[in-house]
Amino acid sequence: MRKTPLAAAVAALAFTTTVTLADEPKHGGTIDTIIQPEPPGLVLGMVQNAPTRVVAGNIYEGLLRYTTDLEPQPQLAESWEVSDDGLTWTFHLREGVLWHDGEPFTAEDVVFSADVFHRELNPSARAVLQHIESIEATDDHTVVFTLAEPFGPFLLSFEAGTFTMVPKHIYEGTEFRDNPANNHPIGTGAFKFDNWDRGTVIQLVRNEDYYEEDLPYLDGINWHIIPDGASRAVAFENGTVDVLPNGTVENFDIPRLAEMENACITDEGHEYFSPFAMLWLNNREGPTADKRFRQAVMYAMNREFARDVLWNGLGEVPLSAFGSNARFRHDGLAPYDHDPDRARELLDEMGYDGEEVRLLPLPYGETWTRWAEAVQQNLREVGVNVRTVATDVGGWNQRLSEWDYDMAFTFLYQYGDPALGITRSYLSDNIEKGSPWNNVGGYENERVDELFDEAATAHPESEREALYREAQEILHEDVPVGWLLELGFPTIYRCDVKDLVTSGVGVNDGFKDAWLDR
Repeated sequence: MRKTPLAAAVAALAFTTTVTLADEPKHGGTIDTIIQPEPPGLVLGMVQNAPTRVVAGNIYEGLLRYTTDLEPQPQLAESWEVSDDGLTWTFHLREGVLWHDGEPFTAEDVVFSADVFHRELNPSARAVLQHIESIEATDDHTVVFTLAEPFGPFLLSFEAGTFTMVPKHIYEGTEFRDNPANNHPIGTGAFKFDNWDRGTVIQLVRNEDYYEEDLPYLDGINWHIIPDGASRAVAFENGTVDVLPNGTVENFDIPRLAEMENACITDEGHEYFSPFAMLWLNNREGPTADKRFRQAVMYAMNREFARDVLWNGLGEVPLSAFGSNARFRHDGLAPYDHDPDRARELLDEMGYDGEEVRLLPLPYGETWTRWAEAVQQNLREVGVNVRTVATDVGGWNQRLSEWDYDMAFTFLYQYGDPALGITRSYLSDNIEKGSPWNNVGGYENERVDELFDEAATAHPESEREALYREAQEILHEDVPVGWLLELGFPTIYRCDVKDLVTSGVGVNDGFKDAWLDR
């Protein structure tokens, strides 16, 4: 893997700041951290923005948890087995688990969460549910998933943010998005929701009835909301906060903060997600409906500049739709190099007449704002009439959900296997208003649909690879979205915060293991 000076420095710091853990974790204390930007809501599955996942992943849980090597570990399910034909998966749930309101967690909650709640609200879960024939609670602590055909990545599907367990007794028979409980989320996790002072802080407190012995060690977590990037960096420098999750400070501040006394840094904790930045391109109407325009956008953008200058060398420029961590990536595709002359040729060929194109930045901080400015400049240099339309997080969600955009920054998680995190952005049956996380671009290609559907269940692996290779070749030609960057996301924290990153989703569920050596 290529490493620029900052990327190499982060790797070196991650090694040199590793400290020997004390033998016995200590109970007590509250960690102060930052969430940026303020999440639009905290009900996982209903809201899938990254800030929601970071906070609410400590409130809610899934059936399984995953190591940094993506090995499944018990969570709400203590064990599982699969039939010889790969079609029947039986999960045995932990006994004695309580929702935060004191009601028991049972197999009926699993069936409701998967078969009702997520089927209606969650595009990521629907990508898995389409392969499931039935979900049955055979007793209070046993759930049987019967698949329509073998589905290779099935066991990777049960992370809390993807297949969140929600309480049936609270949501059944209600309008999910209007349920009053959305303002006071109820999960089974190690921390309970306590208070949300909008614009200031989200407070979680220790779940005294948590089922894992001795956990959590902390009394609570305070997620501070600090809109200004420089002020967030100062908050770490002056000791106001203990942990800076990924994306909470600007990239240019990372080396300085990581070199402070009692500061540690790690780039672990994103293996499950593999965050991938994209530029949604509206395939339905306007100039962006012409693939030559979309190809011109790829040639016009200087993605190497974005990586090296805006992201200070953190991340990788992708070849196409599959990131370098994704299984079955086609490495033989020709890269879309920065080539303004080729971009102008394509625009001339299509007869582009200067029609205005609206660009929505991602409202996640200064780095994303600068990135939108750089893309705007790249496009103007090749003759595209582009105007940025700034929004807050809620406005960004709404515009994308209603398809009210021409081009828009986003980043999505690829989840290791293309059937889980990649295909959802391109399958035509995943086009639906109301979500910024499905096929927002409106791309439709019957052959790509066929290839992705076949590849999800094909056997052996070589057959899956062949199908995905053909699909990537078509996508590479059609450019349904702009492929920007595989993001690098380090976490900075005080060295006396121990065991913070213990899974493949990092701080999204790591605070249950964390403790303070003070």
